[in-house]
Formats: sequence, C-alpha cells, structure tokens
Amino acid sequence: MPCLSPDSSDKDAEPFVEVDPTGRYGRYSDLLGAGAVKKVYRGFDQEEGLEVAWNQVKLRNFAEDQSVIDRLYSEVMLLRTLQNENIIELYNVWTDMKHNTLNFITEVCTSGNLREYRKKHKHVSVKALKKWSRQILRGLEYLHTHEPCIIHRDLNCSNVFINGNVGQVKIGDLGLAAIVGKSHAAHSILGTPEFMAPELYEEEYTEMVDIYSFGMCVLEMVTLEIPYSECDSIAKIYKKVTSGVGPQAMNKVKDPEVRSFIERCIAMPRARPSASDLLKDPFFADLEEDFADLEEDVAACSN
Repeated sequence: MPCLSPDSSDKDAEPFVEVDPTGRYGRYSDLLGAGAVKKVYRGFDQEEGLEVAWNQVKLRNFAEDQSVIDRLYSEVMLLRTLQNENIIELYNVWTDMKHNTLNFITEVCTSGNLREYRKKHKHVSVKALKKWSRQILRGLEYLHTHEPCIIHRDLNCSNVFINGNVGQVKIGDLGLAAIVGKSHAAHSILGTPEFMAPELYEEEYTEMVDIYSFGMCVLEMVTLEIPYSECDSIAKIYKKVTSGVGPQAMNKVKDPEVRSFIERCIAMPRARPSASDLLKDPFFADLEEDFADLEEDVAACSN
C-alpha cells in the first residue's frame, strides 16, 4: 500500500535513517535503549501508523563468537511463535547483508522498562504493584505452559516493559530463553546474578528459576533496590545465594503479606509455587474483589 508522505521540501519532516526491505518500517536515529548485544531505536510502521521498536545487532561485533549469533537468531525465531498480551510481540525480521546487521521489529512500550518507570514514580500503592506482578505472572504462565516449555532465565525489572498510560506490563528480551522438553530441565548458567536462583549455578534447573527471579522483581518493585546491592562483586552474590542468605533488601519490606509472598517465590525449588498457582494466591484476592465490584456496578447501571 503506498504511503502518504509530505513534499520533499518539507523541512519539518523527521527523516528515516533507514527503511526495511518492504518499505513498511522506518528507523529514526534516536535510541530507546542499548545493551551488550543490540541497540533499540525508535521506529515507525507506516502501514499501521504506529511507533515500533527497531532492534538492530551489528553481526560483525560477534564474528568470533558464533554462539551469540546463534542465540540471537533463536530469540527471533522464538518470538515469532509467541502470542500473548504480556509478552512483547515481534512483527518482522530480516538480515541486512550489505551492512551485516540483524534487524527485527517489535512492539514498543511507551514508558520503557519497569525499573526506570518505578524509579520515576516512587509513590505507588501495593495494589498497583500487585497489578504489575500479576501481569508478569500471566506472561510466565504462558511461557511455562507453552509446548515446549520456555524458561526465560533472565527475568528482571529491566527486561519487563510497561505502557504506563494503561498500566499494561509485558515481558521482553528473551535472548537467554531456553526451550526445554518434557523433562523441563536445562543445563547452562546464564542470567543476571542478582536475580539468579541458586540452582542455576548448579546447571540443573527447571522453569522454577523464573519464579525465583520474579520474586526478586517484586522485591525490587517494593523497595526500589536491586537485590544484593550490598555486595560489591558477583562472587559475593554467588556466595550468599548458594548459601541461602537472602538480600538485605528483604528487611525493608514492612508489609507482612508482601514479605510472605516474596518468600514463597524465592523458597527452595520444590517449595516454590508455579506461575499458575501464584495467580490463584490470596495475595491477589483484593484485585479479584475490585473486579467483582466493578461487574456489580456495571450490572446495576444496565438494569
């Protein structure tokens, strides 16, 4: 479908730095985020009139590490199969052979990641935190009950994104995700140390590692502190985690209900509830009551 564009003499028009092979997506120069592997730029879907995220990886940077490139392509192929309102959606992917880049277009969350959003908005009720937490769990439930099971392995608040105007939360950055078979067991050490479950270091684990990381996400959301920030090295974090010593941030959690919920999430693997079980936890009961009250109000108005 042809796109309507302003006259070339219009100096107010923001130029695209590049356009995808189909001519549908354009990339602007401004960065939305950057990591060790990829850069994420602001992009635009000319067909739908929507802003998108243009993810770009310079493949030459990893020419000597094929495992990184393989992992990237795995992320893209994985994302293409997923369809859930709490998982970042992939729209298109291609390799630019001329510039040696891997490019993929994903939906963009207007308010960025949850870590930065929470820092920006320090006065948030427990009820709001519960709403965010429940959406993360819904995303995890989708991944864990997927056939085959998918373990995120790097869940933390910088990998969870939010549309702040509607309070919608989505899990992203599945670059370290593991697709596992019926045994639901994986065997490699990957992740962000402060959020890694102790069994991850033993290279024998299940999707329960994501529940542990989720618990640490809730802890960070509540305290505005990254777990184990009292440690000045990965080695010290490893020692505490594998010894069963919890992060000092737990002492800042004054609400007994919240503290108990986090403790259930970061318990020993066999004692951790599944994402499905946690969604039924009494911790979220007040959200269900609010929904029931709303339904009653709507019914009353319609009579």
